[in-house]
Amino acid sequence: MNEKKQGGFKLSYLIVFLVVVLLLCLLFIDFGNNGKKIEWTQAYDMVQNAVDPEATDEEKASFIYFQNGTGYILVVGSKYAENQVPNYSDYYFSYDANIKAEFDALFADENSAIRDSVGMGYAPAGISFWDILIPILYICFAVFVIWMIYRMIAGTNKSAFNFGKTKVKSYSMSKVKFDDIAGMEEEKAELQEIVEFLKNPKKFTDLGARIPKGVLLVGQPGTGKTLLARAVAGESKVPFISISGSDFVEMFVGVGASRVRDLFDQAKKNKPCIVFIDEIDAVGRQRGAGLGGGNDEREQTLNQLLVEMDGFEPNEGIIVLAATNRSDVLDPALMRPGRFDRQIYVHIPDVKGREGILRIHARNKPIDESVDFSVLARITSGFTGADIENMLNESAILAARAGRPKIIMEDITEGINKVIMGPQKKSHVITEKERKLTAYHEAGHTILAKSLKHCDDVQEVSIIPRGGAGGYTMSRPENDDLLISVGKANDTIAMSMGGRIAEEIIFKDITSGASSDIQQATKLAHAMVYEWGMSKKIGFLALSSNGEVFIGRDYQQRNAFSEKLAGIADDEIMAILNSNYKRAKEILTDKIDILHEMAKLLMERETIYKEEVDMVMAGKKTDEIVKFMEKKEKEQKVKEEKIRQEKARLDKIRAYENKIKEGERLVNAGVLSKEELTQIKKEYENFKKEFDKNLKDDKDEVVSAEKSDDKSAEKKDEEVKEIEKVEQDNKVNDEKKTDKKED
Repeated sequence: MNEKKQGGFKLSYLIVFLVVVLLLCLLFIDFGNNGKKIEWTQAYDMVQNAVDPEATDEEKASFIYFQNGTGYILVVGSKYAENQVPNYSDYYFSYDANIKAEFDALFADENSAIRDSVGMGYAPAGISFWDILIPILYICFAVFVIWMIYRMIAGTNKSAFNFGKTKVKSYSMSKVKFDDIAGMEEEKAELQEIVEFLKNPKKFTDLGARIPKGVLLVGQPGTGKTLLARAVAGESKVPFISISGSDFVEMFVGVGASRVRDLFDQAKKNKPCIVFIDEIDAVGRQRGAGLGGGNDEREQTLNQLLVEMDGFEPNEGIIVLAATNRSDVLDPALMRPGRFDRQIYVHIPDVKGREGILRIHARNKPIDESVDFSVLARITSGFTGADIENMLNESAILAARAGRPKIIMEDITEGINKVIMGPQKKSHVITEKERKLTAYHEAGHTILAKSLKHCDDVQEVSIIPRGGAGGYTMSRPENDDLLISVGKANDTIAMSMGGRIAEEIIFKDITSGASSDIQQATKLAHAMVYEWGMSKKIGFLALSSNGEVFIGRDYQQRNAFSEKLAGIADDEIMAILNSNYKRAKEILTDKIDILHEMAKLLMERETIYKEEVDMVMAGKKTDEIVKFMEKKEKEQKVKEEKIRQEKARLDKIRAYENKIKEGERLVNAGVLSKEELTQIKKEYENFKKEFDKNLKDDKDEVVSAEKSDDKSAEKKDEEVKEIEKVEQDNKVNDEKKTDKKED
């Protein structure tokens, strides 16, 4: 909206400038049609010279014409004719009544030689049409210029003229529907009632129900609060007025309250409608919490908002939706029934919700058949809807960069890592020693994750630097655990220690590469003791507060326990860390051969996935796994090449079809002959036959490959069963060892 206005004002400037220039040209520029301007005395002499044989033709007048105070003269031998005067002449001059009398005297005598030599004409009596129209046009132009200047000043100085107006973004109708949103079934059900209120209010008012005046959407950034608000407007088919909380704030006192009034005035003109205030905590923070008095600008704005939502004047038909991620700092008066009647918590989507969001955002993208959305939903634990959309967009960019016709699983996992940790730094120069150390570090994490009972499965392991990490191990949770058990907490701590322990076992030295692992383990152990009551000595006692400090309301936070208890808690944290370190070291020492093999595979391939990790854990050698990976990559490339060829053939068929349609149109227009069109159709039929033949050959090749793979499939099944048996034996042995240690 603002861009259009700015463009309009620029055009107005240009129009005014051009009109002024044109006017000045008409007023002050002599275009030469009436010749040269002279004094009346010179014109008088030229008339007299008409009978002087010594005067030149340029000094002799042959015709003179008088019109509204201007005289026009043609000289002897002029290029203009008498019927072209007064539009064209050689000379012109100004005259009044006395001067006119002087000229009349020259032509008074009927026998005068001047009268015979010089022709004379007069304009018709009265005022001409142009004499009336031109002054009117000048007056209209002056009014137009004044009006345009006022508009330009008002447009370029909004702060001086319209600072009290609301900077709303109005949408006559939102196109978003509830079907376009996944992972928010409960939230949509709550808002569906609002849609019913707006569509059919009589259904509820007949039962004495009151339409909710306000709905507050609370949730983390990116969870879809704004999208839900637009979906409500789209489903109810009512105008949707959107504004940010910060748009009310201005340097002038009273502007915020004025903008609130203007916002609700606009809403009243468009009711029933929805008013959406994004980031309402910018103006809705608790009053009296600052260092200033009660008359500061923000509090005036909040007071006006409170009055407009539930004051003496009813605002029926206007529903206020607001979004925030800091509901804890909002003023209690804003949260009471009658203003924001409902609070809807928009949570981060669970596994099922993430899978639905993935499918929605993947609808307009070519996804390969090998992509498993259920696996992706488990990998993306903690992702919001915005994160998932961004991740799929990054995956599409990566697939396009690689020249692939479809997005494969590796593109998506790389997109996940890029969103979480940043892009890979393949050009980063690292020494062979650092590379080997990173390989053993990540192998340590991976082996512990596969060996410990409560750890999540491993999806991907890489030693390519990314962000601030030299490598990473990506886990794949089976589901979103709302609660964490003692066993899972201990296993997670032990798994995070795997990198440091592997360095210690192999290199007899430790590095700073485990800094983030140490922080994660310490944080988790601290939560076990201070928050979750998982300490044997302290037991069922919370030592920390979950509430955040809000400056202005909570000036300080002090411990509610003694220093002695704090010392015991610190000892418990150290005991948890030390016991898990010892347990993790025993597991890696027992599986030293697997550690070497996995590090070797990482050095060879840099990035491996779940299937390769399982093969290493089952005792497969690096050479065998590398061949398996190369074969899989080759099959993927062959598959991609076939897709490209098929796409190229289909594009050519469409091109032929369009060419035939255009040819038929040109034949009807007489531009193309029927013989030429027949030739095009013949080429199309030949190409289509070849296309169908290639397609049949590809199908036959697939069928024969499947038949030849029947025996190898049986062999693969045996290998898979063997791998599963080895994994199960490893888990049983680990559980027995763990049970013995716990006893």
